[in-house]
This record gives sequence, C-alpha cells and structure tokens, in this order.
Amino acid sequence: MTVRARFAQALPDALVDALRPALSALSALLHAGSNVECPVCGGHFASFVALDPDRPFAQCPRCRVLERHRALWIFLQRRTDLFDGRVKSVLHIAPERFLQEKLQQEPGIQYLSGDLLAQHAMVKLDVTRLQFDDSSFDVIFCSHVLEHVDDDKAAMRELLRVLRPGGWAILDAPINPALEDTFEDWSVTTPEGRLRVFGQVDHVRVFGRDYPDLLRAEGWLVEVDALAWTDEEIRRHGLRPNIDHIYFCRKPA
Repeated sequence: MTVRARFAQALPDALVDALRPALSALSALLHAGSNVECPVCGGHFASFVALDPDRPFAQCPRCRVLERHRALWIFLQRRTDLFDGRVKSVLHIAPERFLQEKLQQEPGIQYLSGDLLAQHAMVKLDVTRLQFDDSSFDVIFCSHVLEHVDDDKAAMRELLRVLRPGGWAILDAPINPALEDTFEDWSVTTPEGRLRVFGQVDHVRVFGRDYPDLLRAEGWLVEVDALAWTDEEIRRHGLRPNIDHIYFCRKPA
C-alpha cells in the first residue's frame, strides 16, 4: 500500500475528497517526466507508482487508476460506440471513482451508478435484485464485482435483464488461469478464511478459465480480449494484458 493510501485510510471520507485534488497534483509533480502516459487523465510521468514488487507500474500518480482501468479506457475508445455522441443510458455497478467522473462529463451519456455500500455511488442497489425495468440501459459496467456476490448467476441474469437487446456490457472479473473451473467453498465464512482461500477477505469464489462460459450459460454473448496490444503500448501505458482480461459481453438482439 502506498503512503498516500495509508494516509487516506486514516481520514474521514469527506476530508479525503477535499484533499484529493491537492494530493493528486503533488503526486504528479513528484513523478514528473515523459516515460509513461496514462490514457485516462492524459498525464505523462517518469513512472507509474508501484503497489508491490510484482506490480511496479500499478497506479497512475495523478488519477490513481490501475493497470486494468487504463486498458479498459483504451478499449472503450477503440472498440465501442460509447463516445460517438449518440444518447446512451449507462448503468455502472460498484463505480470506480475515476470512471464515474469521466463518464458523467461525456455528452450524450445518461449515467447512473449504484452500489450496496460505496458512498460515491448515486443509488443503492443489490446486483442480484435490480430495481430497474427490463431493457432499461444501453451499456453496463460491472467490473470486479461478481467475485464478491453470493449468487453470481442471479447477478448475471439481472444484468442481462436490464440491458436492452443488442446492448453491451463490460463484465470483468479476476481470473486464476491455473484453475479450469471456478472454485467455491461455502464452509469458508470468516474474513481470515476467505483471505486464505480466496485471496481477499470479501471474495466468495475464485473464477477459473470457465468464467466466459458461466456468462454464456446465463445468456450472454462473450468476447474476450478483443484488442491487440503492441509492446510499446504495454510499456508506455503500464498494462498487464496476460492478467487483466476484458470481457466484452452483449445481449442477443
């Protein structure tokens, strides 16, 4: 964990929000340079911020996005119609703050975010029992959520239900490539046990290589990693294409 992250954890949320612009500006200044580029905030830096020895280029010094967020933003620009100016209704589950702020500023995007707990989300919702009518949204973002949800199949079905026919969604999740099948153990209920078994205190499963097939079984059309990265893009934008997969999903028309 970075010094800034430890500092932020010790402060009230409102104070963190107030200090965030100044902290971001200071961090960007300390990492001034031109070796790497964040596609989200457009900043150029000497390096990204390491979070641990295995992730030496994890976080943008200015906007704090991670490797998977930078890859997603490039994907959205190159492979989707999100920014073509036509009006689209967008539902964002468990919103990443940077993406919420960016999308709220985009013309033509009617944006709504929701979460069970996050204070910066616009509405409270349960992804397994969404309060919206069928076919309410053109686009859905739900990234690194389903590994937290007890009934992930119900969540997959609910997301499909509220998406219009022909609409698309980003349904990313962390995958253990060593596992052919997704692993669950409902006897593990304590935070300590979940950390040991699933790798995080609030995870209830580890998705395996069958994750796309689980989505397809609930009715989704799934395309995985539909974008080729050059070595220079991987270096310059600090990406992990063999780890952070993009699951581009559609509802059949």
